[in-house]
Amino acid sequence: MTDTSSTRPAEGEAQAPRPSRLHRLMRYLPLVAPFLLWAVPCWVLLHAGQHWPLPVTLAGTALFALGLIGMPLAMMRGHGRRQRDRAAIVGDTLLGASWVLFTWSVLFGVLLRIALTVAGVGEGQDRARIVTWAVLGTSAVLLGWGYAEARRVPRVRRRDVELPRLGAGLDGLRVVLITDTHYGPLDRARWSARVCETVNTLEADLVCHTGDIADGTAERRRAQAAPLAAVRATHARVYVTGNHEYYSQAQGWVELMDALGWEPLRNRHLLLERGGDTLVIAGVDDVTAESSGLAGHRAHLAGALHGADPDLPVLLLAHQPKFVDRAAAAGVDLQLSGHTHGGQIWPFHHLVRLDQPALAGLSRHGTRTLLYTSRGTGFWGPPFRVFAPSEITLLVLRSPHPPTTP
Repeated sequence: MTDTSSTRPAEGEAQAPRPSRLHRLMRYLPLVAPFLLWAVPCWVLLHAGQHWPLPVTLAGTALFALGLIGMPLAMMRGHGRRQRDRAAIVGDTLLGASWVLFTWSVLFGVLLRIALTVAGVGEGQDRARIVTWAVLGTSAVLLGWGYAEARRVPRVRRRDVELPRLGAGLDGLRVVLITDTHYGPLDRARWSARVCETVNTLEADLVCHTGDIADGTAERRRAQAAPLAAVRATHARVYVTGNHEYYSQAQGWVELMDALGWEPLRNRHLLLERGGDTLVIAGVDDVTAESSGLAGHRAHLAGALHGADPDLPVLLLAHQPKFVDRAAAAGVDLQLSGHTHGGQIWPFHHLVRLDQPALAGLSRHGTRTLLYTSRGTGFWGPPFRVFAPSEITLLVLRSPHPPTTP
């Protein structure tokens, strides 16, 4: 493996993209979201014609009011300056539970009520109570299943990817992608070790981590990240920063990954050579790096490719899928990304699509560039995954002209 890269800025580097529709919308969400997440289920479950006994109505309303007050307080204490892990766990769990309750309160409060009316099932109070129990039952099942999905070791997702410019000597190259491990308030050191054991069974030539290692500083989450040192690869283990590193002293994570034996590709590239053919492995900092104010950190594709032979195929690591517009303009063959979590908790998928060009899987952008977006290996915040399974990805690169066997 040869390092022939440069981190020097180049003239004409593309400017950071303008804020997306989702980012503009997010400015207002903190003001109204907590109220809606708790008020809508409270109304649908307790006050929409059920006529529960007064003690039930009062107790239920008090419980929802406690959630409305307690969730933001716990999240501020857990994710704010004090970084209290127990408070973060409580706040994150309440956030996930309220999102699921809100979603199914809206769906069943409208669609199920209409279906029951059309079917002539129940009237007035009976119909309202059927909706209540349907919402509570569905939410309980999804939260239990979603918690198990979030905490399990991800399934391996295998995909063959043909790159037209890939030389025959590189045919069958095994690239393993993990991303968005999000080591955080819930101690997942054992989970991390099991993930690394699974990766090692895949006999990778190259292992990639495309960022969002943790929520917290390297010093705080070191024990959970330590098993990454045991990951094996024939040629290299490479890493790029995600946006969450820039909330938690990104340079500390760069240094820790380097100490664990991973090669931080900060706007530079390496050459992977096999069978007489060469693949450029490039990486860029996350697109949020420059706005973090951390000296020397920015997404700089021209620097990452500086000195690389333009006739060689390029595999690029970039945390966010939306970087693919720049990758396509530069003629990159394959970009590996994470960030989206596949939506993590349905139907958040639809909001993610407002911000990113891809949610999960393989997609084509421009005439040459392929993008693989992982659903992520861990989870962020709420310890639930609903209709968005985590993954460890094995990509087998294929040449259009594989070597012939004697």
